[in-house]
Amino acid sequence: MAVGSLSAMSSAPSAFLAPLSGVSTSADGLVIPRSFGARYGDGLHLGLSLGGGGLFFVAWQVTYLHEMAKRGVVLGGAQRIVGTSAGSMTAAVLQNDAIGRFDKQLAVMARIPALVSRLAPASDFTTSQQRALDLFSAATDSSVDTLRAIGGAALAAAAPAPSVMERNAGLVILSRRWQSPALHITCIDTYTGERCVITRDAQIPIARAVAASSAIPGVFSPQPIMDRRCMDGGVSGSGTHLDLLAGAERVVVLSLTDGSVTDVGAMTQAPGGFAAELADLRDAGTEVFLRSPETMDIERLMDPTAVPEAIAMARRQAAADVESLRAFIA
Repeated sequence: MAVGSLSAMSSAPSAFLAPLSGVSTSADGLVIPRSFGARYGDGLHLGLSLGGGGLFFVAWQVTYLHEMAKRGVVLGGAQRIVGTSAGSMTAAVLQNDAIGRFDKQLAVMARIPALVSRLAPASDFTTSQQRALDLFSAATDSSVDTLRAIGGAALAAAAPAPSVMERNAGLVILSRRWQSPALHITCIDTYTGERCVITRDAQIPIARAVAASSAIPGVFSPQPIMDRRCMDGGVSGSGTHLDLLAGAERVVVLSLTDGSVTDVGAMTQAPGGFAAELADLRDAGTEVFLRSPETMDIERLMDPTAVPEAIAMARRQAAADVESLRAFIA
């Protein structure tokens, strides 16, 4: 398939895009159980997963995607785009055809305190905020009990009102509409611990969906999503939700980590959790193109001073990857 034809897929009929509606286990259609055996990606030629990783990773992803687009490798036409946490913001900008506009803003982002403060709040949290954040950071599993405990702490935290994050996300996205049925945004129900997937069919404002997916426990308040209160999609044992693409022919994954097996779990991911997720995706018959930043400091993911470093890194990596990625998605 020619690269140029991919951008046209975003306007294809929803049936062609194989939406996940119809496989939900909840009356509101939001809950999609994590399962590689379900092969949610069957019938897709190309999928894209944009994982979580704070302000640093938003800058890296946007720059990487824009540099690819300038060279004719346009990933915005993927038949399914899964955005989680930071990746949900990138995905929303991508489906709004605004990667170029946002890329221009990145270079000066660190010098705009008002914008930076919206995306990266100060770290002097209240006791209730710190309690929720610590609970999330220290979690080494994604059991229902663990997720519900984190969700309860997130609801109890004295974080800014939900409307604040929704408004700020909207200022970045600059769109009230879901442009594409390909976009799938993940979040977690704070009460049940269930994984929810928001699409255009749910008729949820896109800024609210992004705010929910990015609602780090303790940092931001859970968002009202229908009759639920939802938090960060990364509070789930996965920062990429690759099962939503299992069975697709090819999947591009932009992840904060490179899939190396880890000895220590954190932030609800068990040791080696992401490596196992990648293996499960490949076992489903899906070819994978994985890219992550050359280096990253987990302590600086929400630090605006790390943005220039992320931009420079992404430009180098995109220049090196362009021909291999062009061949991969063809």
